[in-house]
Amino acid sequence: MLSLKFLCVFPLLSLPLHAAAVCDPNQLQGPYGFQLSGAASISGQSQPATSIGRIVFDGQGGISGYSSVMFAGFLLGNPVTGTYESRSDCTASWSLQDDSGAYQHFSGEVSAGGKRVQFRQTDPGGPQSGILARTSDQCKSSDLRKRYEFRLYGSFTPMLPGEAPATVDAKGDVQADSQGNFMLTLRDKPLAATEITVEVESDCIVHLQLALPAEGGETPAPITLRGILVDDAKEILAIQTDPGWMAAAHLVAPD
Repeated sequence: MLSLKFLCVFPLLSLPLHAAAVCDPNQLQGPYGFQLSGAASISGQSQPATSIGRIVFDGQGGISGYSSVMFAGFLLGNPVTGTYESRSDCTASWSLQDDSGAYQHFSGEVSAGGKRVQFRQTDPGGPQSGILARTSDQCKSSDLRKRYEFRLYGSFTPMLPGEAPATVDAKGDVQADSQGNFMLTLRDKPLAATEITVEVESDCIVHLQLALPAEGGETPAPITLRGILVDDAKEILAIQTDPGWMAAAHLVAPD
């Protein structure tokens, strides 16, 4: 019987042990850019929504910043303040209050070093797909990378009589030439390209003007994006701000 007990216990002792993730709560500090998208039913009816913004974690549980939200086809912008808690189990939660007095609540998982948080809005009916990534104290146009992989996805809600619902899911590449001018080429339209105008503000907010490349004589529709440079300008998180559009954009510099 003694030998049988030994045989039963030994395999259990040989199983690998998986330690729980541990983070330094103080590493979630400084300026971050965020993008949030998904369906929102906070007002009752479920509708697509997108938002972009810049917030600063002050290291003492306080937040300040501003955000831009596309909801029901309209662009709303507000300064925000709030509080946050960062924990050693690599989770974080925060609340933001806009100048109307309304609160929104969020939670997510923090990556090693506090550089990135995958998060969601925890209010019932809030959007679920959020990215929070560290940005710089200041940015300039020369910080932009020479090439980005591009994706724009979302939907259009008719705002005027005669308009029809629409969707977009465009993937391509943004490449700068020797003069620093950016061109967009879609992967399903490799023979057509359009110019992108990119303006970078000192707080790392980015304004992009573009049109999706078209073939066969089609006239491309102009698109306006508002975004923010994050992760040492390796990424641009953005939303479309044209009336009726609830679309998110993500530009990532390849390794």
